[in-house]
Parts: sequence; C-alpha cells; structure tokens
Amino acid sequence: MSRIGRKPVTYGPKVKVTQSDGCILVEGPAGRLEMLLNPRVSVSIDEPTRTLNVLAKTEEKFDRAIQGTTRSLLWNMVQGVVEPYRQVMEIVGVGYNAQLSGKKLTLQLGFASPVEFEIPDGLVVQVTDPTHVSISGVDKQKVGQFAAEMRRVKPPEPYKGKGIKYADEVIKKKPGKAFVGAAT
Repeated sequence: MSRIGRKPVTYGPKVKVTQSDGCILVEGPAGRLEMLLNPRVSVSIDEPTRTLNVLAKTEEKFDRAIQGTTRSLLWNMVQGVVEPYRQVMEIVGVGYNAQLSGKKLTLQLGFASPVEFEIPDGLVVQVTDPTHVSISGVDKQKVGQFAAEMRRVKPPEPYKGKGIKYADEVIKKKPGKAFVGAAT
C-alpha cells in the first residue's frame, strides 16, 4: 500500500492556499490554479506550518487511492504556481518544422497539408528554432497533454528517428534490412 497520501504538502511563503465549497485555490507568483475536491477526501490547511493534509473519509481501498491522487495533484499545483512546468519538443526530419502565428502552432511534417494546433489558455508555446518547440505553463496536466497531442501526430519511427519527440527522449533505433548481396 502506498503511503504517499499521508505525507503533508508543504508550501512556501510565496504561495497562498484557500479552500471554499469543496474547491482548493492555489495562488503564487507564476499564476493560480483551482481544483474541485473529490467528496471522498477532505483537505485541512495548517497556516502556521504552511502544510496541506489530505484525509480519506474511510479506509476503503478506493478512498485511499483518491487520497494519494489528490495529494499528488495538490503537490503539482503548489510546484506549478512557484515555477511553471516546461516541456521541450524536438522535431526530427528533413523539411519538418514548426511555426507560431498568434494562438496557432503550425507543423510541417511531410503530410499533404500542415497540421495546426490551437494553443489552450494558460500555456505559453515558443518556437525557439524551427525544430524545437517549448511548452510551459503552471498546470502540469495541460503542459503534458499538449505535448502528448503534438507527439501523437507523428511519433518517432524506429529506423531513422524521424518525427516529434520529447527533447530528453532517447529513441532506440532498429537496424535496417541488411543487404545480403549476390549469390556466387
């Protein structure tokens, strides 16, 4: 059994946490996030020690699982409002590139027409060079979801590594078909 849900979430002096009507609001220098709490858990805010404690209503297995999930989500919220999350995507392939125009990210990936992405609110997308896209935001889930949607369009193939990959991702390349040669 995991005990992650019982660990308190500590937050610094730059972060302000409030709770009302089953909602938790976390504000910090980078932004603010709000989360609706599951009715199977409760959160207690301890201002003097600047900690959040997540408590399950019962000791059922599902309630303990929700307790751990809620604690992890609160931890991600506290970290995100202090220092925004960042994901860098790398585009590999001849003629593959990215362009940013307003709230649209356009990717040229060798298809008949370019692929366009609408940038969601709360995310900052920057094209540092035509083959690198930086995604940042206070919400870890939004950053990860947008990066995964980009990667899903053209995942890296195993022979040459062409496609969209995370910058820190390592593609294990397969050897190509070996040429046997003419029989003698």
